[in-house]
Amino acid sequence: MQTGRVTTPHGRRPMTLALVRGQLETADRGPTKAINKWKVFNDLGEAKDVFGLQDRSITLLQALLSFYPSDELSDENGGLVVFPSNNQLSLRAHGIAGTTLRRHLAALVDAGLIERRDSPNGKRYAHRSRGGEIEAAFGFSIAPLLARAAEIANVAQQVAAERLRFKRAKEALSLCRRDVRKLISAAMEEGADGDWATIEAMFISLLDRLPRSPSREVVETVLDEMELLREEIINRLEIQVKAEKTGVNDDHDGRHIQNSKPESFHELEPSSEKEQGEMPSQKPKRIAEPLKAFPLPLVLRACPLIADYTSAGRVESWRELMAAAVVVRSMLGVSPSAYQEACEVMGPENAAVAVACILERAEHITSPGGYLRDLTRKAARGEFGLGPMLMAALRANGGGEKQSA
Repeated sequence: MQTGRVTTPHGRRPMTLALVRGQLETADRGPTKAINKWKVFNDLGEAKDVFGLQDRSITLLQALLSFYPSDELSDENGGLVVFPSNNQLSLRAHGIAGTTLRRHLAALVDAGLIERRDSPNGKRYAHRSRGGEIEAAFGFSIAPLLARAAEIANVAQQVAAERLRFKRAKEALSLCRRDVRKLISAAMEEGADGDWATIEAMFISLLDRLPRSPSREVVETVLDEMELLREEIINRLEIQVKAEKTGVNDDHDGRHIQNSKPESFHELEPSSEKEQGEMPSQKPKRIAEPLKAFPLPLVLRACPLIADYTSAGRVESWRELMAAAVVVRSMLGVSPSAYQEACEVMGPENAAVAVACILERAEHITSPGGYLRDLTRKAARGEFGLGPMLMAALRANGGGEKQSA
């Protein structure tokens, strides 16, 4: 014995218990404020995908509403029942075929937007009084539209907000992509120092990750990485411009200054005892502007493992990231002096990001301490940026799909 469906006469579509429950809830609802039927219709057209409706279903609903004489849906207007024949509906729905019409009527019923009010013989008609007023009508009730008007309006607002956010993300990505393309082309044409072929390959790989019809989440992820690439390119070009200016000034001042001891480019780990007459080991000094900090969510997408070294198992602020980096530094065997130098040269936030990136590749790095010192020296000379490290970590984690908690 089947209990999930109630069969109906005249070969009509069987009615589920969920539809029966919905009709009872509509019948039991209290008085509802009157609302313009076309306002509800427009909201539903905005939110049709959420309700699982196709364009033909919306067209058919418009035809049904056109048979309701008043523009205002109200409990006082005689039951909110319309009773056009299929031929009349087909004409007002731009000639929709009979089988298609029945299918989309069923879709509106299943979505809980209209209800069937069947007559004893299954036909649609109305009983009128001598004065011409409708006393009883059999056809389709549009009362659910009135009962769910506020819900439909709320869904429509959410859909509109999501569409606007998606549009803004696509616009921002288009502008950022244009900027990166111009910067790379200018750097190549002017012969700027750097591996611009690799950077261009990174740019192309980002664009290749965009499908023909991307979702908002995909667009925003690619936008984050494209902005990261733009910042890295700008940072490199700014460092080169300032280095050129500094070189010109040094050439001018060098005519008056002599240095008896050439600078050594081989830096050793500081020894515990200083030999007599040996100059004390000097820490790398920052000669370039501080590295630019990257968005924390982007860092966590690229380096999710760092969250395992916090008490709560997640990172919600830069302070928590820096605290976790201290723990990771000790675990990796990086000396306090090496980490301190990195903080002084790169800044504490960027030093923590560098440690998080090293953690992601710890199994491939023989000496994390020596690796961090090498990054620190390069950063002091203006030859290192965190952008490529973060982008490599993002790619290794599936383009940022692996989210931190």
